[in-house]
Amino acid sequence: MGLIISGTGSYIPEIVVSNQDFGNHQFLNEDGSPFQSSNVEIAQKFEEITGIKERRYVSSNLRTSDIAFLAAEKAISHANIDREEIDYIIFAHNFGDITEGSVQSEMLPSLASRLKHALRIKNPKCVAYDLLFGCPGWIEGMIHATAFIKAGIAKRCLVIGAETLSRTVDQSDRDSMIYSDGAGATIIEYQADAANGFLSHETATYSYDEAYFLYNGESYDKSRSDHKKYLKMHGRKIYEFALKYVPQAMLNCIVKANIDVSKIKKILIHQANEKMDEAIINRFYKLCNFPAPKDVMPMSIHKLGNSSVATIPTLFDLLIHRKIENHLLGEGDILLFASVGAGMNINAFLYEF
Repeated sequence: MGLIISGTGSYIPEIVVSNQDFGNHQFLNEDGSPFQSSNVEIAQKFEEITGIKERRYVSSNLRTSDIAFLAAEKAISHANIDREEIDYIIFAHNFGDITEGSVQSEMLPSLASRLKHALRIKNPKCVAYDLLFGCPGWIEGMIHATAFIKAGIAKRCLVIGAETLSRTVDQSDRDSMIYSDGAGATIIEYQADAANGFLSHETATYSYDEAYFLYNGESYDKSRSDHKKYLKMHGRKIYEFALKYVPQAMLNCIVKANIDVSKIKKILIHQANEKMDEAIINRFYKLCNFPAPKDVMPMSIHKLGNSSVATIPTLFDLLIHRKIENHLLGEGDILLFASVGAGMNINAFLYEF
């Protein structure tokens, strides 16, 4: 207790891309053969499964570190802190800065260093580093931050999750419709007089058989000659993996904190796939022998798509600022955060608002 989230911020790109905007795409199978279904049928089935109606893309002049800066400025302002007193900047992403049209990402200097430079923080004791942990990167960054603060080597941290997935997808792959761009940021700090804060966490990596469920692969369009690798996934394997391991990680969190499941007000889960998230929630409550409450899971995927590490901090920021319809937070509410992604990694943490 006393480890609190004092500020949040997000950047939601202005370019809206609806499912209908994929009407002229030529979707291909892995072997390069065309789908027999029309794009209208593909889009309809896609929406039924994922819940995604539209997603957001960044404009051509912005990169991942740029939109992270915009989210970070909001979080710092919301927390009303002196940026020179930030001890750590932890930047979760997976693909670095990708300039539109480029076949190569940039990770030198690190995106965290680029962000610190953009924020004009002079203090050299503010340590900035990148965290590559798949979609659960922001949650893992929050776990890192709590560890630093508990260890006494930090008092205040800025944790970022940002991605521009629109520049990593193969447009001939129908899975490209899942992904989007965005950034979310949080300030976490210790306040001695706070009666709320972090309660527990759980994290794990499964890579013996599962490491390549998400991977970089060749375009399905065999005519391409750019030699670029694109974001690919084994969707069914990921679904089965998430359903098996994420609910248990969530349960472990409430057991560690000795919190009754009935006390959980909201569950903020990685916005990957609506059907998968619903299945995870139902499996979690089944493990707890408790009926799943109505409206326990706020969602942003319908309008924002899957922006990887940015989905949960963006959702939390929208929730904090009362921009998610029919979902309000009150003092003392217990929130459960959980995610799953490339690696394969899972994690969760419990927080009292």
